[in-house]
Amino acid sequence: MNAAARPAHVQQAATAARAGAVLTVDLDAIAANYRLLVKRAAGAQVAGVMKADAYGLGMDRVAPALVRAGCRVFFTAHVEEGIRLRAIVPADSTVYVLHGPPPGTAADFIEHRLTPVLNDPGQVREWSAACARAGRRLAAAVQVDSGMSRMGLAPADLAALGDPRDWLAAFEPVLLMSHLACADEPAHPMNDAQRQRFDAIRVQFPALPASLANSSAIFLGSDFRYDLARPGAALYGINPQPGRPNPLRQAVALDARIVQVRTIGAGAAVGYGARHVADGTRRIATVGIGYADGWPRALSGRGHAVVDGVQVPIAGTVSMDSITLDVTDIPEARLQPGMTVELLGLNQHVDAVAAQAGTIGYEVLTRLGSRFERRYLGGV
Repeated sequence: MNAAARPAHVQQAATAARAGAVLTVDLDAIAANYRLLVKRAAGAQVAGVMKADAYGLGMDRVAPALVRAGCRVFFTAHVEEGIRLRAIVPADSTVYVLHGPPPGTAADFIEHRLTPVLNDPGQVREWSAACARAGRRLAAAVQVDSGMSRMGLAPADLAALGDPRDWLAAFEPVLLMSHLACADEPAHPMNDAQRQRFDAIRVQFPALPASLANSSAIFLGSDFRYDLARPGAALYGINPQPGRPNPLRQAVALDARIVQVRTIGAGAAVGYGARHVADGTRRIATVGIGYADGWPRALSGRGHAVVDGVQVPIAGTVSMDSITLDVTDIPEARLQPGMTVELLGLNQHVDAVAAQAGTIGYEVLTRLGSRFERRYLGGV
């Protein structure tokens, strides 16, 4: 029987058996996180941020789950992401593109009904010209820089553009937004400083709905929520309040398959660079995941996996396609080729892995690769 003739469940089982690791995405958890954020936003509308293919988890599956949970406003970073998302979400949804229209792409925004976020005078002029060519005022958001110095109209840009009543007349402004630099640090003085700057700028745009809150800022209080919140990482279970209990459900599990188990003696080296040397007789399991799959090389000699609730340390350097684990304390029967170890899940949260690697949960999620077997739970 050829592959095309096999039943779907047989093909899926075969694909799973061939994969070096299985990534499981809990769509019901993502939907529950969205509903919790709506509750915490206390009246503000809540969008869903779909950047980087829904933080690496697959916007084609995540976006419909959010739609079923009531989400109708979405954000992407790039126009190509917006085009892809527009084909997934309902026609009455709003899809914002954070980076605005790159030169020469205004027609793509119009064709696919995408709403650009205008970040500099050049984008304002480009979108105004596109509206003139189309013979109608087209929707756009305006982003202002409240102190992060990354994107948005700076004070000098606003001064150069002049009276907003004049240049806003060329298109249909639907949102005024900015972005906080330190929202995950509640006591950081930048939060209040940026909010105050944003409020001062808002005076020039009195009729526009406003948006300042990302995931963490939803938890900073009502002064930061305005009309629309834009959570991203929190939807996927990353803690929006580092150092405090995480109110969100973990949405991702990652289980990697054992390729081989060997016993080594004292003095034997493990992995590239021979940086790990056994201090006695040890058992080493080689697992089929590495930095080519997004598992951080920074976890070399410091991270761990979990086998039946027991932590097992990474021994040696994370390789392109594999890691090696010291599994001396795990029963041999539990370590046969094809069995799995937990890298993300109930016993190892993405934020914990990020801390071990010296990075943030955002990076861990978005780096997860394409070689996994992907499974989706719920979402119906």
